[in-house]
Amino acid sequence: MSTLINRQLLLKTRPDARVGREHFSLVETPVPELAPGEIVVRVLYLSMDPTNRVWMSDIPQYLPPVAIGEVMRALGIGRVVASRSPDFAEGDLVQGLVGWQDYMVATAEQAAQFLTLPASPGLPLPTLLGACGMSGLTAYYGLTEIAPVQPGETLVVSAAAGSVGSIAGQIGKIHGARVVGIAGGADKCRYLTETLGFDAAVDYKADDFKQQLKAATPDGVHVNFENVGGDVMRAVLSRMVIGGRVALCGVIANYNNTRPTDDVSVLISKRLTMRGFLILDYRKSREAVEQLGAWLLAGKLKAEETVADGLENAPEVLNRLFDGSHRGKLVLRVDPQA
Repeated sequence: MSTLINRQLLLKTRPDARVGREHFSLVETPVPELAPGEIVVRVLYLSMDPTNRVWMSDIPQYLPPVAIGEVMRALGIGRVVASRSPDFAEGDLVQGLVGWQDYMVATAEQAAQFLTLPASPGLPLPTLLGACGMSGLTAYYGLTEIAPVQPGETLVVSAAAGSVGSIAGQIGKIHGARVVGIAGGADKCRYLTETLGFDAAVDYKADDFKQQLKAATPDGVHVNFENVGGDVMRAVLSRMVIGGRVALCGVIANYNNTRPTDDVSVLISKRLTMRGFLILDYRKSREAVEQLGAWLLAGKLKAEETVADGLENAPEVLNRLFDGSHRGKLVLRVDPQA
């Protein structure tokens, strides 16, 4: 394996706000020979997620922060190109934490966390990272286990044109809910209602955002699938019915804010239930992957991906999550041949 050259993006400094190339070192090193139990994975696609930004920060979080000098942590899909493991063969397609690099040398312990995908999954690989990957699983479990939505209830989804929100809203429709999406701009709002079948869409960038939200939720909000936090979350919480439920998936509005403030006192007055969750708890669930895939193949679920190219562009591409210049799942193609 010494003939393979691996490019890696190592965290050099911790960003205060937006992420840039100056926060990383791009290094090239030979792929080492394998020890027993190890495999080499050629990274094909990387998932660009808000949690990448969290991992760059030296704050208490659910996984240790990426250390200075370490490869940037990230979920992706890759193909096994060499194996000294009895559990993996050359050619296997795998999904897991592969990092911002061309090749990952995975120890037996790391490889055990990979999800092996079907040889011919029947869906594009970017879709497997989105609707059938962490994004889809997040939406699925958020609305089936964390805050189950019932027929006839009103579900509000923030960041609804994004990778998680777009799937969450459609799952809500599959379960018979009335679904209201919150997105930025008229084009994204039309996409939610005209393409994805949401019942209503609200533009958080509009001056009359709160009035739009009130008009779209005349019976209040029973379930809030929260991706944003900040002003958007406060507005939705104010519309919730007594005893409503909140699936707290993310607070993206706070990730580039060094002094986030979220007042959740309304949870008391409205007796709301808010439950945070991490999809890492569910990442190897084949049942949910199969269900999401079946909905996609049957046309009950629509997925869209924004695919960018080039490992070296990862820092700038990640910022697109925060400025809204993408739709659906944001994916970075690392292997030009993928």
